[in-house]
Amino acid sequence: MPELDPATTALLTVECQNGVVGDESALPELAEEARDSGMLGRVAALVDAAHAAGVQVLHAVAERRPDGLGANTNARLFRAAGRLPVRQLSGSRAVEVAAPIEVAERDLVVRRLHGLSPMAGTDLDPLLRNLGIRSLVVTGVSSNIAIPNTVFDAVNLGYRVVVPSDAISGVPASYTAEVIRNSLALVASITTAEALIDEWSAPR
Repeated sequence: MPELDPATTALLTVECQNGVVGDESALPELAEEARDSGMLGRVAALVDAAHAAGVQVLHAVAERRPDGLGANTNARLFRAAGRLPVRQLSGSRAVEVAAPIEVAERDLVVRRLHGLSPMAGTDLDPLLRNLGIRSLVVTGVSSNIAIPNTVFDAVNLGYRVVVPSDAISGVPASYTAEVIRNSLALVASITTAEALIDEWSAPR
């Protein structure tokens, strides 16, 4: 993996919010996998290491208005989400970043009301460019949909993307390894949370 300069690198957490990976998740199977596999803890450790190293941290959150205005309805996933008992309503606890991830004052939270990707049609790309970011570390959920969307969008926009393989999750668990091997590894640098933490913790 190429060396990542903290000045031009950002760490992105994707949908690591209470209503997705927290105790009261709308998607309990995904939340269980994220917690029991240690993925959520590794994301939190990466965030801590990024803060200490001066790496910009951003949190991508998916939410919706109570009236659903502007939300997609053009796929089964969106329609099902609107019927779930836990809804990702703007301003609710469900859209807060989940523990044990710490959100620092300097972190940026990018919220979206539509679509599958934290990058398409949101403020994420302009924010990264204004910050001088060239490399993006992508973590979170899910390896089924949002993570691949984020990686492909970022690559198409010219960013160098790094994916710590043990800091993303999906269901079933075996699918994550297949997505990494057969898709993400073709366009992103694959590493581990430990390797990134070691790099960011090394004296400079």
